Amino acid sequence: MFDIITDSACDLTPETAQKLNIEVIPFYVSLDGEHYRKEGQEIAVRDFYQFMVDNPSAYPKTSLPSLEDFETAFRAHAAAGRPVLCLCFTSKMSGCVGSARNARELVLEDFPDAKIEVMDTTAATVTESIVVENAVAMRDAGCTLEQTVDWLSAERATNQIFFTVGNLDYLIKGGRIGKAAGRAANILGIKPMILFKEGEIFSAGVARGRQKSFEKALDQLMAYLTERNATPDDYCITVGYGYDEEEGKRLWMQTRAALRAKYPACKCEVGLLQIGCTIAVHTGPYALGMGVMRRWKKQG
Repeated sequence: MFDIITDSACDLTPETAQKLNIEVIPFYVSLDGEHYRKEGQEIAVRDFYQFMVDNPSAYPKTSLPSLEDFETAFRAHAAAGRPVLCLCFTSKMSGCVGSARNARELVLEDFPDAKIEVMDTTAATVTESIVVENAVAMRDAGCTLEQTVDWLSAERATNQIFFTVGNLDYLIKGGRIGKAAGRAANILGIKPMILFKEGEIFSAGVARGRQKSFEKALDQLMAYLTERNATPDDYCITVGYGYDEEEGKRLWMQTRAALRAKYPACKCEVGLLQIGCTIAVHTGPYALGMGVMRRWKKQG
């Protein structure tokens, strides 16, 4: 048996984290660029979104968990003789995994026999949550730490997110997309389609209007499954939404209905979660889409 630690970019609620028996190390977010608070602990995700909506010209900032945050967590598990798997937000968008690896080295100086595995999930938000849920399923089924690391290392490349945003201002501000292309899209009222894969963000075309962008994201998910000759039961699928919960629920229902229509023999389970502060800093308050990753299944 081993323990699982992750960071708050997985966007699992405290209640879900408790249910899954995992520990979450929070990112820090700032509304004014000076005072930083722990995501989900010292500032609620809902309050963070409300600030963004009420202050559209403000651009909040985020900061990764400190080396000390990870060291404190790792040290407690090492002292108790508990192996640890630490699952971190993609290294292509954050230094979080580096912070965790440095903390690991410090703890190993005092506990040389401690087993602490730090993994770059190459995932974010909805897909990072799926990585965590797969790890929990493996842990609870009796898999060893080594078996879990091996499977996740082999399958993490299957994680992708198909999503849209309200506008490109936040992605431009964060340097995730070019200013010229972004401003042209904003002026023309085009809704950008974004693809997250291999741990980073890519352009995935455009759509006319918000509803069309939902439909295009859903088409991209269907194409993903078709290309792999797979069904929804082979993969975990989770819808993520920003400020607008009702909009998130609509896309969730549309996604389930479309999957069940195409795959009537499958369970077609679809998760739903609110995208957290760390990701919202990059995407703005109106991100919406779905993530997918291969599902771990117990053999035999």
